[in-house]
Amino acid sequence: MNRTKLKIGIFKENLKISFRAIRSNRVRAILTICIIAIGIMALIGILTAIDAIKSSLTNQFTMMGANSFTITSRALNIQVGNSRSRTKNFSRISYKEAEVFKDRFKEGASVAISFFASRGATVKYGSEKTDPTVRLSGVDENNLAVSGYEIESGRDFTVDEIQDIRHLVIIGADIVKNLFPSGIDPLGKEITVAGLKLKVAGVLKSKGTSIVSGDNVCFIPITTARQYFSSPNMTFSITIMPLNAVNLDMMTGEAEAMFRIIRGLNPRDESDFNINKSDSIVKMLLENLKYVTLAATIIGLVTLFGAAVGLMNIMLVSVTERTREIGIRKAIGAKTQTIKYQFLFESIMIGQLGGFFGIFLGVLIGNAVSSMLRSSFVIPWLWVMTGVVVCFIVGVVSGYAPAVKAANIDPIEALRYE
Repeated sequence: MNRTKLKIGIFKENLKISFRAIRSNRVRAILTICIIAIGIMALIGILTAIDAIKSSLTNQFTMMGANSFTITSRALNIQVGNSRSRTKNFSRISYKEAEVFKDRFKEGASVAISFFASRGATVKYGSEKTDPTVRLSGVDENNLAVSGYEIESGRDFTVDEIQDIRHLVIIGADIVKNLFPSGIDPLGKEITVAGLKLKVAGVLKSKGTSIVSGDNVCFIPITTARQYFSSPNMTFSITIMPLNAVNLDMMTGEAEAMFRIIRGLNPRDESDFNINKSDSIVKMLLENLKYVTLAATIIGLVTLFGAAVGLMNIMLVSVTERTREIGIRKAIGAKTQTIKYQFLFESIMIGQLGGFFGIFLGVLIGNAVSSMLRSSFVIPWLWVMTGVVVCFIVGVVSGYAPAVKAANIDPIEALRYE
């Protein structure tokens, strides 16, 4: 019991001496702490931001229909990072083929047909108008159910309205902000979309600011869009969302088999269309984020290596400056091990202080990105704990050689120093 109390007493005394030594060399200690903090801040900050981006991506694509898949033409090449979804072009999906599929596919799923009428439309109301960046889509009555959108006010299109080629539009939250800044109710108002006059039937609930913008959109009946925005290269997308919990892979296979028949393909023919699950794009994006994570780790480790060299240098200088103090402590009975621990504690303490400030600043900067993405507050606990451990290792490695040097100083020579 007495031996334990003695060890605790020595430990506390070493901590006090370490704090006193850090205070007496404030400038060098602060500079070293700052270098360590910058390294940890770069590491934790970038990784926190990446976690925020991952969270935002996952949330946004979940809102777009997490349990759905889309049949698209293979006529357009799409590449994300190093992943290519196709290597050659095929015929486009016609409206007739999409309609036949919608009529035949009765597997307990909601089927929606849509196409992009314009990716850079301008919307006007009175003297107000938007930038030419509005995405205009032709949709059917099932589009909102499968795309993750919700109506905030007004209503969706009816089957009769789509068949009658009615001039109606459902607008996103950004359109409302740009065209109706004075708080005028947009429902029933006539606006001009890409030169076409349309009556506002509904307003979409905001999806918020994110990587994938979902509020700068307009939806019009697909028949109206076909009549006024047709083009030789027009192709349609078919989105399928199960109404009940089912095996999505099995339903995807059934949909592919049916659409192959509709397209008139032989059993040996390659499918000339794509089937993309709703989470496939986000998976590709998240896959490419790993390279950013690797870059952040390398930057942080290189900075920490520089901090370790600086910390070792400051500790060696400290040993030289305190040679006489070491001699006095040894002369009055301090053990070699006690002297070694004193300098080791000092080095570890500087490392942990740098780590603490670096983690704090890193989480702060990372969550600033999270705030801009309207994502939730993120604390990467794994990386925080990794940062603490890394700073401890830096402290031990940088302080060990100076601590051994201090412990091996001859007390007689130390007392005669200076």
